[in-house]
Amino acid sequence: MPDISLTTLVLLCLAALVAGWIDAVVGGGGLLQLPALLLGLPHVPAAYVLGTNKAVSIVGTTGAAITYLRKAPVRVWTAVRIGLAALLGSMGGAFFAAGISSEVLRPVIMVVLLAVAAFVMLRPSFGAKVEGEERAPLTRARIVTAIVVVGGGIGFYDGLFGPGTGTFLVLALTAVLHLDLVTASATAKIVNVCTNAGALAMFAYQGSVYWQLAAVMAVFNLAGGMLGARMALSKGAEFVRGVLLVVVLSLVAKLAFDQWA
Repeated sequence: MPDISLTTLVLLCLAALVAGWIDAVVGGGGLLQLPALLLGLPHVPAAYVLGTNKAVSIVGTTGAAITYLRKAPVRVWTAVRIGLAALLGSMGGAFFAAGISSEVLRPVIMVVLLAVAAFVMLRPSFGAKVEGEERAPLTRARIVTAIVVVGGGIGFYDGLFGPGTGTFLVLALTAVLHLDLVTASATAKIVNVCTNAGALAMFAYQGSVYWQLAAVMAVFNLAGGMLGARMALSKGAEFVRGVLLVVVLSLVAKLAFDQWA
């Protein structure tokens, strides 16, 4: 475990709690958790930050997925097939991530954060469930597209960088499979468990995980994930938009300051 202060540990645990909540409701908890780890562990190699982030995230994502499966109408076998493709993609991404430095990683995360913030601001209906919407038939072509593009492509991104994966999964699953956002979010959790498992396996093999720190943060991430899933099922995700925007823009400002100040 890296040498960090008690204050830093508390802040990282709070970030894990909120990240688990956001990730379960609308996806994108990594937008908070990964930058928080970068800020809290400024002198740690990027591979260790990424590996520790995956070890924390997989716990909260699994808890959220189990909560969703109890109530949401998820096509489990379709989600598992997309997840297996995502697992392979994430392992490939994690393999290439080992040589990336924090100096390279921070600008990339800032671009991703700004892109997500722009999308949320330009789409006021983002996260709102449309009642009575007709769904397109779930054809073989759509399923294959979801496996290759959503699973393989976003899985690779998740292993390589990670932040925003849950949000990208929700958006892609909604577009490709024509799911409502709550069902897409539930499906995304199953896929995300697979991507986290693939990337974590690679980071663990390389010895790039701080397991003690991850175990402490994972408790809070699990609590946030399960709470977020319950709130999404009962209320929907519209109320998270404002919180997500504030968090994203604040982190962009902080990362920009650390990069260029």
